[in-house]
Amino acid sequence: MEKNKEFASKMKSIRERQNMSIEELAEKSGVKLEVLQAMENGEVIPSLTPLTKMSRALGVRLGTFLDDTPQIGPVVTRGGKTDTALYFSGREDVTNATNLEYHSLGAGKIDRNIDPFIIDIEYEEGEKELSSHEGEEFIYVLEGEIEVIYGKDTFVIGKGDSIFYDSVVPHHLHATGEKASKILAVLYTPY
Repeated sequence: MEKNKEFASKMKSIRERQNMSIEELAEKSGVKLEVLQAMENGEVIPSLTPLTKMSRALGVRLGTFLDDTPQIGPVVTRGGKTDTALYFSGREDVTNATNLEYHSLGAGKIDRNIDPFIIDIEYEEGEKELSSHEGEEFIYVLEGEIEVIYGKDTFVIGKGDSIFYDSVVPHHLHATGEKASKILAVLYTPY
């Protein structure tokens, strides 16, 4: 997909700078080789879970895949939108469609330990497959309503509400009520 070609190029560059073959990355990350190859070719839209697994295997922050020019000072984002957005699937099993539009609020900030995003979430019907990864997630709903499936529990979170959880527990977050939603997500993923 054209909109993620820059991401695909960055991913391949990071892997190559680590002197790691794509086969080694598949083995270290637990992400299927075919999925990694398709990601590097810009053919599929990854979800957050394989990105987190890849960042850990490569020893980089999740945000490294999204960064532009590094800045030493503060990063200012006006109006909650960045000039560029990345589009991801909310599901590991669906790689040819996107329902998440990520706007990184920390892109370029070097040595950060968290990754803040504004995420626009399109409503999507269908079965929800839970995934997990190391770290923590803080979600604050700006618009609409989301449903968070967290282990065996389900939480409906509306505008002005938040949820903070360990992302090692299998979970899935999606817009509910057949309307799009907008969230502030702050992710911590150890590397």
